[in-house]
Amino acid sequence: MASGSQIVALFDQGTDADEAVLDRVFFALSDPVRRAILERLDGEALLVSELAAPFNISLQAVSRHIQVLVRAGLVQQHRTGRISRCSLLAGPIFAVAGWINRYSKYWQEQFDLLAAMLEEEVSKPRRRKPRAGSRRGKIGRKV
Repeated sequence: MASGSQIVALFDQGTDADEAVLDRVFFALSDPVRRAILERLDGEALLVSELAAPFNISLQAVSRHIQVLVRAGLVQQHRTGRISRCSLLAGPIFAVAGWINRYSKYWQEQFDLLAAMLEEEVSKPRRRKPRAGSRRGKIGRKV
C-alpha cells in the first residue's frame, strides 16, 4: 500500500504530472489481465509465478503486464535474487478516483431525476383493471 506521503506527492505534482499519472493508470486498467492481477494483489504480496497461475498466458506475458502496472505506480516489485514478489500500491487509484469524482455531479443529477420520477410513479393512485372473464351485472340473468 502507498504511504500517506506517496499519496500526497501524487496530488502535489503539477498538472502535466497529474495528467501523466492518469494516462498511465487508465492505460494499465484498460486490460482485463492487469485488472485481475490487481484484484489478486488486494491485501497480499504474491510471487510473479503465483500471479501467473490462473492465466492461460506465458510467464513472460504476465511479467510484461506487471511491468505496465509498475510503470503506472500500481504495483511495487521486490526482488530477491531471481524471486520477484509484487504488492499493490493504491496511491494512483486514489488519484484516479479523485479525478472521476469531479464528474459525479452529472450522474448524481440523473439519479436524482430517476428518484423523482419513481416517487411520482409510486404516489399515483392506481386504477383497478377488471379481471379477465369477469361479467359483472350479467350474473344470474338468463340469456
